[in-house]
Order: sequence, then C-alpha cells, then structure tokens
Amino acid sequence: MKLTTKSEYSILALIYLARHEKKGFIKIEEICQAYDTSKKYLELLFTLLRQNRLIKTKRGSQGGYRLAQPAAQISIAQIIRLMDGALAPTESVSKYFYSDTPLSKEKQILAVFREIRDYISDRLETITLADLT
Repeated sequence: MKLTTKSEYSILALIYLARHEKKGFIKIEEICQAYDTSKKYLELLFTLLRQNRLIKTKRGSQGGYRLAQPAAQISIAQIIRLMDGALAPTESVSKYFYSDTPLSKEKQILAVFREIRDYISDRLETITLADLT
C-alpha cells in the first residue's frame, strides 16, 4: 500500500470537517487554506467523497461541506480504499481487490504479505475520524 495525494488530502479534509462539525457547513477555501492545497484539486476529491456519501454539500452563501455521517463511523481504511484501492501490499493477498500476481507462486511469501495486510487493515479499520479530532 502506498498512499497517493488523493488519500492524503481526502483524509486531511475529512479530519478538518470532523473537527469543525459544530460550525455546520465549511467553505472549501477554509480547508484549502488550512492545508495549503488547490481548490480545484479538493473539489475533485470532494466529488468522489460526495458520490460515496461521506460528505454533504450545500450551495449558497451559507453553503459548503460537512460530513454525511458521524465522524466515529468513517474509518481511515474506508477513505484509503475509496481513493487508492487495496490496503494490501500486493493484489494477490487483497481481500477486496484480489488479482493473481507473480508472487502467487510462492505460498510462504504470500503468508508474510497476508500478515502485513491484516495488520494494516485491522489498524486502519479501527481508527476513525473521531479518533483524530
């Protein structure tokens, strides 16, 4: 597993929304300023997050973005899988994105990568946005 900026900025933006959820809808410019990121790039990420029901949007002067569900129900694993795919170090041990790879020929190395996958997955599944606010 290697995180792309899609995952990194999505996680940061969602943490920001979770921290400021009492304010209601948050302007995208506020998030961009907090993390020094491009508005256009964050809008692209927010489209995916909205389509997958992690955030809600509201238009107008009082509009912006907010979490679509409680922060305690959104795991870091969920965000990474949405943006980057498998948490496994190789697709031949992935639970959700399985694909045969050259490593499939060696059962002992697959066992090692399964252990790594399980540790990463178990850890990221138990960390929610609420834990990071």
